Amino acid sequence: MKVLVTGAGGFIGFHLVKKLLLENIEVIGIDNLNNYYDVNLKNARISELERIAVESFSKFTFRKIDLVDFQELTSIFKSYEPNIVINLAAQAGVRYSIENASAYIQSNLVGFTNILEACRKIKVSNFIYASSSSVYGGNISIPFSEDDGVNHPVSLYAATKRSNELIAHAYSHLYKIPSIGLRFFTVYGPWGRPDMALFIFTKKILSGEEIEVFNNGEMIRDFTYIDDIVESLFRLIDKPPKENQSFDLSKPKPSNSWCAHKIFNIGNSKPTPLNEYIEAIEHVTGKKAIKKFKPMQKGDVKVTSADTTKLEEYISFKPNTSINTGVAKFVNWYKDYYSID
Repeated sequence: MKVLVTGAGGFIGFHLVKKLLLENIEVIGIDNLNNYYDVNLKNARISELERIAVESFSKFTFRKIDLVDFQELTSIFKSYEPNIVINLAAQAGVRYSIENASAYIQSNLVGFTNILEACRKIKVSNFIYASSSSVYGGNISIPFSEDDGVNHPVSLYAATKRSNELIAHAYSHLYKIPSIGLRFFTVYGPWGRPDMALFIFTKKILSGEEIEVFNNGEMIRDFTYIDDIVESLFRLIDKPPKENQSFDLSKPKPSNSWCAHKIFNIGNSKPTPLNEYIEAIEHVTGKKAIKKFKPMQKGDVKVTSADTTKLEEYISFKPNTSINTGVAKFVNWYKDYYSID
C-alpha cells in the first residue's frame, strides 16, 4: 500500500503520517510549507517524520510543492502511483479568510480540484479529504448531524469546505472515485497550530499575558483530541465507500449518495464551554489566566457539537479522549518543545 498525504507538514497531516510510518506503510508527503504560521514548526514536523521513518524502517518521501501546480502534482502521482490519497492540505483559519479570500480560493478550491484530477488519472482506491464542522454555519440544531442542512455558511472558509464536498461528490459520480469527506470538530493536541486557542492561551498563560476570550466566554466547542482524529482516519483507509443501490432519490440524505461518497463528523461529542477549556489549561500550568472578554468575532459560531453515530457504526470507534487528558498532553509537549521549565 502507498498512501499520499497532502498537508504532511501540517498539524493533522503530521500526526497521520507518523501513525502510517509506525505501521510500516509507505507514505508520500506533500506540503507547500507556506508562512501562514511558523515555518520552523512545519519544518520540525517534517524532520521528526524523517527520523521516525528511519527508526521504524519505513519509507517516507517528502515533496515540497503547491497543489495549484497541476503539472508538478500530476508528475508526483504518476511517479509514485499511490493507492490511497488523503487530502489534509488547505488554507486554514476562519478569521483569516475574511481578509485573504484569494488564498482560500487557490488552495481550497483550485488545489482541491487538481488533486481530484490527479486521482482520476491513476484511479485511486480511496480518496479521503478534510472538510470542517464550520460547514454547519448558522445551524442551531444540536448536535450537528451529517443530514442537517449546510447551505448557510458564515465564513468563506466554510464555503470552500462545503464546495469541496460537492466537488468530491461530482467526481465520485462521474469518475467512480470512492470518496470520504470528514467534518473535523476543533482538533487540538501536541504539535498543534499556533493560531489555535489552545496554543495561544497556553503561551500567554505561561508568560503571564492577558488572553482574549470572545463572546464573553460563552462559546461552546466540541474539542477533539488529535489521536482520536488519527485513529478514525486510519480505520477509514481500507473502508472505501461503495455505491448505494438502495439510495432513495425521492428523499435524498446529504450524508450518503447513490455513488461511492460519504460524509462523516469527527468530534468528541462532549461540547465544552470555553471557560472550562481554559480552566483545564490553568490546572496543568498551575497559573491563572488573565482574561479580557470581547464580543464574538465575525464569521464565528457560538456552539459546535458533533453527532458521530454514523462514524461509530462505520469504523467501530468513538473519539473519547477527555479535555483534561488532551490539554495536559499538549501543555507538556509545548513546555518541552519550547524548553520551558
